[in-house]
Amino acid sequence: MQWIQDISEEVWQDCLTLFLPTGTCCDAAIITNSPPWLLASYSEGNLFQLTQEEIQILLAREGREKLFLQGVTLAGTKCLLIRDNLYTEGNNTMDLRTKGQSQGSRAVTVVQIESVCLVVIGRKGTEGGPLNFEAFEMASYIREAIQQHVAHL
Repeated sequence: MQWIQDISEEVWQDCLTLFLPTGTCCDAAIITNSPPWLLASYSEGNLFQLTQEEIQILLAREGREKLFLQGVTLAGTKCLLIRDNLYTEGNNTMDLRTKGQSQGSRAVTVVQIESVCLVVIGRKGTEGGPLNFEAFEMASYIREAIQQHVAHL
């Protein structure tokens, strides 16, 4: 959708910056399946290193069962797929867990919002439930920002 590209990077960055200091999340990014792919990322995290190939694999609608077998890579970090309801109407989430990290594994939540997705990585020790709650709060704010932008078109 063309209007997604019309939303300034500052709006996307603001959406992330408002929520990351809460203590639950250590990294976040907003991505889309249509260029420019990575719309925004937390400046102190690693998700700015997400590649177009990683995003394509994560957001592909076809062959999703392979993700359970092969896992997913995010910014070079291998993740196990725990639950995939990204394209399930009314849920639109995916739960992952990083693996093989020297800092320990971390919960990862992906939430689909309109034609963008929010990727959130929890701090060490943060479980999936609290991370999902935080991701849904962030998603609600992003959804509101998108709606305000569309209303001004």
